Amino acid sequence: MTSTSADSRVLIAGAGPVGMTAALILAREGVPVTVLEAGSAFSTESRASTFHPPTLEMLEELDVLDELMKIGLYVPTFQYRDRERGLIAELDLSLLSGDTKYPFRIQCEQSKLTQIIYEKLKDVPHVEVLFDSRVTVVEQDDHSVTAVLENGKRYIGEYLIGTDGARSAVRKSVGAEFEGVTYPERYLVISTHEDITSWIPDISFVNYISDPQEWLVLLRTPEHWRAMFPVREGVSDEEAQSMENVQHKMQTIGDKQGAWPILHTTIYRVHQRVANSYRFGRVFLAGDAAHINNPLGGLGMNSGIHDVYHLAPLIAGRISGSHDDADLDSYDLYRRQVSEEYVAVETDKNWRRLRETNEEERLKQQQELREIVADPARHLDYVRGTCMLSEVANARS
Repeated sequence: MTSTSADSRVLIAGAGPVGMTAALILAREGVPVTVLEAGSAFSTESRASTFHPPTLEMLEELDVLDELMKIGLYVPTFQYRDRERGLIAELDLSLLSGDTKYPFRIQCEQSKLTQIIYEKLKDVPHVEVLFDSRVTVVEQDDHSVTAVLENGKRYIGEYLIGTDGARSAVRKSVGAEFEGVTYPERYLVISTHEDITSWIPDISFVNYISDPQEWLVLLRTPEHWRAMFPVREGVSDEEAQSMENVQHKMQTIGDKQGAWPILHTTIYRVHQRVANSYRFGRVFLAGDAAHINNPLGGLGMNSGIHDVYHLAPLIAGRISGSHDDADLDSYDLYRRQVSEEYVAVETDKNWRRLRETNEEERLKQQQELREIVADPARHLDYVRGTCMLSEVANARS
């Protein structure tokens, strides 16, 4: 590890997978880190769960991949399906074996990664993770940055990384604009222990199911199946989450005798937004604090981890003297471009395909997917794009 002085501390707002990954990278470089988490413990919400191949490579480098793979699900394929027609195309990630050591996805709740990283960091003397520490205001001058907590406490560092989510107080405090749109649909997410393969035996662990009336996404995690449905305008959150409606939705997957066992439901609005800058002096934005997008494709958490994989070494290098201040600008220039030109485009394309109502266009899209799978070169190119390998390759070129 590189040694640094005590006053070269980096503050991180938010102890989600992005913030904790940043803390681990900095800690491995010997940089003192304080992670300030608003909650009383790590979040256990059923949120992001897909880890793509380039992210797995990054986590291997950080020595946390083995633990994640022990508890995660190995997913070598994903499917596009149609409610009426069944399987349209199965995409094979093993085609990526020439590009990556990990030609597959791992399905595992993001909360598992934060706990794995915490176990690596909890006994590191120059790292602290503080709970019940909600950052509300950020102040800075030419030499330092101060995080002011909800309870009035103040923490001073040389730099601060805001990874405090879509409603980021850090982003608001620095005056960043959060440009983009809000989708007309909300999403209802339902988790169940019931084995969905009883009704759809040939499904993968990741499935995008199109339908002109009501599309559906089905994902398997180590602990449950997760189903995601659109919520129509005019339907209240309470109506959507009522047990009557939840059971009705699940019965469209399989006509189960008796009630489906429901573990968890949640509703959230979907946005496609990117901050107008990822750098504000000594303050940086990453993950959902910097960009939020449609979750279809599993790119949100992954791109956030990629953010700090790019940013944290730059900050460590600046602190050690191997980088100058201008080098830090490359983070904003590159990662914001990725969000605008790749992540936003890819996730929006996924959403539009699933909800297409024009039958002629639906048939055309489905035929194109079949042709892609039948052509090895196109198939490879397609899966590269969906799992972020193309984006990472561009970054290295």
